[in-house]
Amino acid sequence: MKKRLLALMLAAAAALSLSGCSGQENNSSTAENSGSEELTKVSIVLDWTPNTNHTGLYVAQKMGYYEEAGLEVEILPAPEGGSSALVAAGGADFGIDAQDTLAPAFVGEDALPVTAVAALIQHNTSGIISLASDNIQSPKDLEGKTYATWENPVEQAVIKSLMEADGGDFSKLNLVPSTVSDVITALNTNIDTVWIFYAWDGVATELKGYDTNFMDFAKLNTTFDYYTPIIIANNDFLAENPDTAKAFLAATAKGYEYAIENPDAAADILLEAAPELDPEIVKASQEWLADQYIADAEKWGYIDPARWDGFYTWLTENNLVDGELPAGTGYSNDYLA
Repeated sequence: MKKRLLALMLAAAAALSLSGCSGQENNSSTAENSGSEELTKVSIVLDWTPNTNHTGLYVAQKMGYYEEAGLEVEILPAPEGGSSALVAAGGADFGIDAQDTLAPAFVGEDALPVTAVAALIQHNTSGIISLASDNIQSPKDLEGKTYATWENPVEQAVIKSLMEADGGDFSKLNLVPSTVSDVITALNTNIDTVWIFYAWDGVATELKGYDTNFMDFAKLNTTFDYYTPIIIANNDFLAENPDTAKAFLAATAKGYEYAIENPDAAADILLEAAPELDPEIVKASQEWLADQYIADAEKWGYIDPARWDGFYTWLTENNLVDGELPAGTGYSNDYLA
């Protein structure tokens, strides 16, 4: 426990040294518009390098939606130790994470004080991609193939479950530990399959003219239609600043709604913030995600209790967490407009 607390303190210190003091103000200082009181400072830390999952944040910042809500929002780069640890330690008010990787944070004596408060994308768009020439059309076809794994128990359990449901033998899948940074390059080496998010890597393979097969996890098994990515928040911050949290999410929702209606313009805003990105991929990815941010939900950010709890029930039943994850664990829709 002491080691965990020390790690959290170090993570918070590192974040503050990188960003300067992001600061927090209580609700009494939250301005209703940019012309009133001093803006309340709020910070959010990314989970990865800037990409189209994050576009709504940059839009809300660029278009003045945060300022209109009385907020000065700082978007922090992804930390090495992960966003959940940083947010738990108070190094950022909000962060971006995923339901699957966040699960261990909610169990045991070292449980982290964070809560998921919004879904950036309504459905899980991840799955397994392979070159069409490898003829991997269903999970069973993974037998005898090579898969690049990051050696995460949940990751491998998902693939094992899908293979077995299709009559396959998971032990016949060759697991190669690898952190793939370029999917196209990997598929042209000794790697047959990679876990990707279609909005970025899938779109990129299309643009480069590659003929691929893609196995969509959410369509193969609705249990795996979990939430990724999501916005999490520090529990103390939520308790002490509920109105600020609501104002932040309302302004962020406006950013994503703008990206839905204006994908090309939203892509330009992201490219302005992250000029190192490939403009062609950003434009195509933004167009693809326009239908995914809200999809069939009643509003942006909404977390369906049945889908959230269903996935955590599966984790518990398969002993993939050190404890139980009861219904309602780890999320709240209370801060959405």
